[in-house]
Parts: sequence; structure tokens; C-alpha cells
Amino acid sequence: MSRTVIHGGLVVTASDEIHADVLIEGGRVVALAAHGSDTAEGWTGRRIDATGKYVIPGGVDAHTHMEMPFGGTYASDTFGTGTLAAAWGGTTTIVDFAIQSKGGSLRAGLDAWHEKAEGKCAIDYGFHMIMSDVNASSLKEMDQLVAAGVTSFKLFTAYPGVFYSDDGQILRAMQRAGSNGGLVMAHAENGLAIDVLVEQALARGERDPRHHGEVRKALLEAEATHRVIKLSQVAGAPLYVVHVSAQEALAEIARARDEGHPVFGETCPQYLFLSTDNLAEPDFEGAKYVCSTPLRPKEHQAALWRGLRTNDLQVVSTDHCPFCFKGQKELGRDDFSKIPNGMPGVENRMDLLHQAVVDGHIGLRRWIEIACATPARMFGLYPKKGTIAPGSDADIVIYDPHAEQTISAATHHMNVDYSAYEGKRLTGRVETVISRGVPVIDNHAYVGHAGHGTYLPRGICQFAH
Repeated sequence: MSRTVIHGGLVVTASDEIHADVLIEGGRVVALAAHGSDTAEGWTGRRIDATGKYVIPGGVDAHTHMEMPFGGTYASDTFGTGTLAAAWGGTTTIVDFAIQSKGGSLRAGLDAWHEKAEGKCAIDYGFHMIMSDVNASSLKEMDQLVAAGVTSFKLFTAYPGVFYSDDGQILRAMQRAGSNGGLVMAHAENGLAIDVLVEQALARGERDPRHHGEVRKALLEAEATHRVIKLSQVAGAPLYVVHVSAQEALAEIARARDEGHPVFGETCPQYLFLSTDNLAEPDFEGAKYVCSTPLRPKEHQAALWRGLRTNDLQVVSTDHCPFCFKGQKELGRDDFSKIPNGMPGVENRMDLLHQAVVDGHIGLRRWIEIACATPARMFGLYPKKGTIAPGSDADIVIYDPHAEQTISAATHHMNVDYSAYEGKRLTGRVETVISRGVPVIDNHAYVGHAGHGTYLPRGICQFAH
């Protein structure tokens, strides 16, 4: 069995900061031992010096869309390129979204995604299930998927004609999840109202990317968030609201949590670091920042950071869904509603959130909590993933908190021709990444391989049942 000791570093988890050596054997953490102790000194095998560095759990990105079909094209990262980029950024687990086709079964959708991912991933992966057709047979299938380790189901109040479910369908899915231990994830925007506003904007000749943000109003995010919360209460089921971007929507989540309801919220780095100023960039550059929910005016950022500090938001995921500027985003050059919705970010999340620690928005342990531990708990992967503790998978990142870097498309590993954070200077950088005891990134060099990543059947949400 391969053995490794990571010595001299500061081990940071969601609950602790301790100077300790991490002993690894057979892909798992065996023990944490005091620096210089007989146990640590006597541990034979590979030695990794982490003096002056953080030793942190690998990131868990619970919201990615590799190879996702959208608007007549596909997200530009495959499971191969996307998981490789994730590893470079210190993420060792993703949970991607398999999609049920209209008229198809959940199982067929899941099988199609297994086929895309199997043997191609650099890091471990799991799946959520997008339900685009809620009916008697798909509701029954939910039970089978939960039993098979796909324990979360995403429903949309947005995108009529594509993913949209009405309130009755959402209620039925929530009732089913309430009985089988599943977790319903909601994309909460009022898609029917948004479609009216899109049509009116286009009729007025408003075609630029910035209008994408203007028609997808914060109030329509808040309204849909309020509605899915009430439906979850009626169903007696937990709810996870994805990519919360508006302070009004966050207020709905906070109110429900204050009343004791099992409602959870996720935000993404783009809402914390970018704004409608980016959507308004000239010469169609704003198209790079088109995603849904959309970027909001800057004043929403303070509310989101506060939500992360008060735990009204529990998770930061990326919603990584990249489309190249050339040839993909350009599909909407004359009509903002045709711009593929999505942004690249799987490689940048851990670094951006470390910058948030440097800037004083969150604390060091909170960084690990929102990026590693809580997503693992939320989606039934903890303590296998998301922490450094005896018995956990040895998914570990050596992180240099003092190194400086500048984000750029010229140096990133995502398969996309621009960076949403081009030129942004950060303090902190991933140095070495270990997945199940095996180095994937070794001192800024990729030493992993496609197919190392294995599929993760998941347990149920640890907060809600």
C-alpha cells in the first residue's frame, strides 16, 4: 500500500486549524500526528514538505455542467478537460448534472451522463438529476435513483419549454423527495414572466448582453424563491436553492431558516466578484458574463457576503458551464436571448474564496466550510470527502497562502477562450493536489491521468433528514 506523510503544514478544516503532519496509506488519511512526533517521524513512504503552507481538504464543487447541451450548442468543457481544470484549481470532487430528456426516463438520462464521464475524469465525480418531465413514472424512478446513490433532483421554475416545471409538478417531486430522503434543488426565477420581458425588450430593439440582466429581474428571482420555499413547506421536504444572486432572494431564504425550515442556499463566485458592470462591457464583451441567474448590480455583493458569514448561504459552487466567446457566445450577437447561458469558473473557485479570506470577507475555516465540508455534507459525501480526518479519502491540497498569481485565459486549463476574471490578481495558489492518496498536481505540474477519477454514489443530505 502506498504511504505518504505531509509534514510541517497548517492543517485547516471547517472546524480546526492545527499544526500537524498528515499520514496517508492506501488512499486514505490514517492519522494526524504532532510535528516531530515518533509517529510522524517513523512513517515511511513519500514525504511532502508543507512548511509555511496550508494543508486543506480538496474542494467539492457541487454544481458543474460538463458537456451540457444548451441552445443548440454544448458547454465547451468535457468531463476530461473540466475535471483536469478543477484539479489545477484545488477541487478534487465535482457533482455534475445528468439531464432527463423530455419524454425520457431518469435512468436513460443518468446512463447518458455516465457514458460521457466514465474513464475520462481526473478527479472523483457524482451526479445530480435534472428532472424536465415530472410524471407518474419519473416520480417512481426517484426512489430507485436515491437507492442507487443519486440523491438530489433539480427542478426549474425557469426556461419554459425546456426545463420548466409548474408548481404542481414541483410539489409532487418535493413530496416524493420528502418520503425517499432525496433533496430537491431549485433554479428559482419566474421563467414565464421573464419570457414576457424578453419579448418586450427585443420588440423595443434592446439586443445587447446587458439586457439579459435587466429582464431577469431580482424581484422575479425573489418571487420564485419564495414560491419554492412555500411548496417545500407544504411538502414537508428540504430545499436547496441554487445560484442565489439577488439580496431579495437571499432574504426569502433567511426568513425561512429563521422560522426553522430546512432551506439551504448556494451562491457562486461570479455573484460575489462580478456585477452588471461586466454585462454592460462594450463591443459584445458583456456576452462573456451571461449566465442565469444573472449578475446583479454591485450592491447585492455585500448581502451575499453577509449571508455567507451568517450561514444563510451555506455553499459556494461554480455553476461551471463554459461557452467560448468565438462561435458560441456569438450566437447571440444580435439577440441577447440567444447567448448561451453559462460561465467558466471551476478552476478559479478555491483561489477566489481564499482571496475573500485575505480581503476579510470570511475566515479561514469558513473558506473550507463553504467550499469543501458543507457541500460534501449537503450531498451525502461526508466524511469521505470534505475534511482531513482518519478514515477520510486522502483528497488533499497543499496551498501556498503567500504566492501571488494573475488569472488569465492564457494560463488557465479550462477549455474556453476567455476568463471571467481576466487580469485579476490573487494572493494564494494551489501547489500540490492529491486525490485518494495519488498526486494529480505535483508542485505546479500535472501528473494525473484521465480515468483516475471514480464515480461516487452518494448518501442523503446530512442536514435535512
